[in-house]
Amino acid sequence: MKNRKNKAYSILVACLLMGGLTACNTVPPTNVHQPMSARPVAPSAAQALPGAIFQAKFTAPLFENKRARNVGDTLTIQISEKTAAARKGNTKADRTQSNSFSVPLLNGLPGKSFLNANLQANSDSSFDGSGESNANGTFTGTIAVTVIEVLANGNLLVSGEKQIGLNYETEYIRFSGVVDPAQISFGNSVNSGQVADARIEYRGTGSVDSAQIMGWLAKFFLTFLPF
Repeated sequence: MKNRKNKAYSILVACLLMGGLTACNTVPPTNVHQPMSARPVAPSAAQALPGAIFQAKFTAPLFENKRARNVGDTLTIQISEKTAAARKGNTKADRTQSNSFSVPLLNGLPGKSFLNANLQANSDSSFDGSGESNANGTFTGTIAVTVIEVLANGNLLVSGEKQIGLNYETEYIRFSGVVDPAQISFGNSVNSGQVADARIEYRGTGSVDSAQIMGWLAKFFLTFLPF
């Protein structure tokens, strides 16, 4: 019986160690549009006359720079996000109440023991509450994304991911959103502030990020023993 308990304990410890190791190497979840990338669609074979100057499968505007317009084309996103929010509130309430009761004279009525009785009551309550909240965020960078879908109105649904590995730490920069082709500037790039439904993520995996996450055992005790 003792050997069985020791074996079960060893299996439990091994599972916990393996779970901890795999947790450090797992890719963090994402909320950007999927897939992260898409291959271009193979063009249909065009029947071109031999010796003709015009080739249908190589058409492009003569006075326009190369810009993303089809599935599989790449586009550069200039991430320049800066947010600031402030909120301040103040509430104050006062209340004062006074009551008095006296019996100066009783004639022909029972309850003479209350004669010359005097009762006074005072109540005073006040409330003063205030709160203040400030939030600031800045995110700048550059990421290349891929057109994963061309919408019916011509807008481009783009998505992309950049992975950076440094000393056992891996950082993930992800971006997705809807781009209006008219907003694409010279150099086939667009500012993140001009992208609709933009989803920007900056996450990482490794010992540094794991140290900032509460363990499952601590979460368990915090849930059932909040005090």
